[in-house]
Amino acid sequence: MVVVISGPSGVGKTSVVKRLLEDKRFVLSVSATTRAPRRGERNGVDYYFVSEDEFKRMVERGELLEWAVVFGHHYGTPKSELERASDESKILILDVDVQGVEQLRAKNLEGVYIQIRPPDEEELRRRLKGRKTESETELQMRLKKAAYELSRKELFDHFVVNDILDKAVARIKNIIENAFKEKKNGPCKGSLKNRKTE
Repeated sequence: MVVVISGPSGVGKTSVVKRLLEDKRFVLSVSATTRAPRRGERNGVDYYFVSEDEFKRMVERGELLEWAVVFGHHYGTPKSELERASDESKILILDVDVQGVEQLRAKNLEGVYIQIRPPDEEELRRRLKGRKTESETELQMRLKKAAYELSRKELFDHFVVNDILDKAVARIKNIIENAFKEKKNGPCKGSLKNRKTE
């Protein structure tokens, strides 16, 4: 099963995904990128670090489920991540932006599409300001982009408000639990509650 998780900057998506990955039944899709590794990042674990030419070849060969340019660097989701998760009998989590979700939908990728939402715009503004990583101009740009992303409701199957982290994670697991019940012949059968945690 594939779970696509998206949400604007400041909504707490990274924290939600980290909590989900504490459950060993989940695995995060590793993206390919053309940017240089940062200190401590490992190739094949944090990202697949590739050259601009190799990334272009991956696009031309149709090896990416989705891709985008972010701050001058290319990022994309290799199709091979689907095979890796299947081989490991894991639930694959794709952490992508709205542009990525659009591409996945256009390719009819079967999965559970979940958007993480803030309690309200003021709370989102507070969270973004609290990071102290953007100027006022950048803050306004991110808020404008967030408004657009939150307006694309037609792309998602479910919406989870991240008001309290524990509750948000529990809601997402409940959504996935129900998806398992509806999926009769998928690779992961049965209830999450009944599956053994390794």
